[in-house]
Amino acid sequence: MRYDRRMPELPEVETARRGITPHLIGRRIDRLIVREHRFRLPIPSDLPKILQGRVIENVRRRGKYLLINVSGGTLILHLGMSGSLRVVPHERPPERHDHVDLVLPEGVALRFTDPRRFGLLVWTTEDPLKHSLLAHLGPEPLDPEWDGMALWSVAKGRQVAIKGLLMDARIVVGVGNIYANEVLFMAGIHPTRPAGRIAAARYTRLADAVKDVLKQAIEQGGTTLRDFVAEDGRPGYFSQSLRVYGRSGMPCLSCGGAIREIRQLGRATYYCPYCQR
Repeated sequence: MRYDRRMPELPEVETARRGITPHLIGRRIDRLIVREHRFRLPIPSDLPKILQGRVIENVRRRGKYLLINVSGGTLILHLGMSGSLRVVPHERPPERHDHVDLVLPEGVALRFTDPRRFGLLVWTTEDPLKHSLLAHLGPEPLDPEWDGMALWSVAKGRQVAIKGLLMDARIVVGVGNIYANEVLFMAGIHPTRPAGRIAAARYTRLADAVKDVLKQAIEQGGTTLRDFVAEDGRPGYFSQSLRVYGRSGMPCLSCGGAIREIRQLGRATYYCPYCQR
C-alpha cells in the first residue's frame, strides 16, 4: 500500500498532544537545548534564556499546531512534514535529526525530531490565536458548534471540487489528504463534485463523516506513515481502517467495484465510482 509523504494532520498532532501533556503540565523548564536553529523560521538564539525557569501551564492544539502555554507566553510548535515528539530520558544521546530538547526536572526531556526541518518553534507573549500563523485558520471540525450547515454556508456558489474545499484550512482545519478521501467515501460524495452543487442535507452527512473519521483516527493513534510515529515511538494504526485510500484497483469494501485513482491539486484521490456520486 502506498502512502503520500505529507505533514502530520490533526489526528496525529492530537495524538502527540495527548501523549506529551501528562509529562509537561506543572513542570518547570530547566533548559532548552537547540542543536539546530535552521527551521522553516529560525529559532531565536535567545529562546533558551527566555524559557529557562518558566512553568508549563497547558498544552493545546489549534489545527496542526501545538500551543505549549508557559508562564508569560506560548510556544507555537508545528511538526512540519516529518516531525515527531517524544518524551525521553534527557541523558539519552541525540540522534542525527534530534534538533531540540525541552529539558524538564526529574531527568526527562521533550525531544523534537525533524529530519527535513520544515517544522516550527515560535515564541509569543501575545494571544497565540491572533498570531499570523494561526489567525487565518477556519473552525475546528470537532467543535460541537461546527456542523453541516456551517460547512454548507461557506460552500454555496463555489465551483471548487468538494475535496479541495475540505482540505482548505481556511474553511475547516485538519482534514488532510488521506482523511478527505475517507470522509468523502463515508459520505457517498464524489471527490470532483463542485462544492456549490451539493445539497444542504448531504453536507450534514459530510460533516458527520468528518467528525467520525477524525475521532476514529485519534482513537487509533493517527495514520501510519513512514514519517510519523506516536510520542512513545509506536506507529499510528488508522491505516488498518482505510477503506479507499491507497486501494486503487482493489474491490470496494461496500459494493465490490474497483476503486479508482485520480490526481487533484497534485495529490492522490481514491474513490468508488459506484458508491460516490
